[in-house]
Amino acid sequence: MKWTRIVLAGVAAATLSGSAAFARQGTAEQGKRKVKTRVSAVYPDLARRMNVTGKVKIEIVIAPDGRVKSARVIGGHPLLIRPSVLAVKEWKFFPAAAETTQMVEFEFRGTE
Repeated sequence: MKWTRIVLAGVAAATLSGSAAFARQGTAEQGKRKVKTRVSAVYPDLARRMNVTGKVKIEIVIAPDGRVKSARVIGGHPLLIRPSVLAVKEWKFFPAAAETTQMVEFEFRGTE
């Protein structure tokens, strides 16, 4: 139980403080809706200090007006998921006739 609290405290701290450096913006699949406004994911300080790298894959539902209606995590490191979801929920897409679903991927790299 104590270990769980420590991990949760670390995750909370990582999401509240971070660095935007080295978090590559996600990419939408070709042939899907075009992104009008992208928000970069913040690379959490704890993840950077622990040298956590990797990709986060998220399935998003885009409303006809272009806003992200929902985001479902497909995979990724737990320290990197929250900043990725927070970023993609701020994205805006060009309007379309109907609601669409597509995959988005964020890549976090340690040092460059």
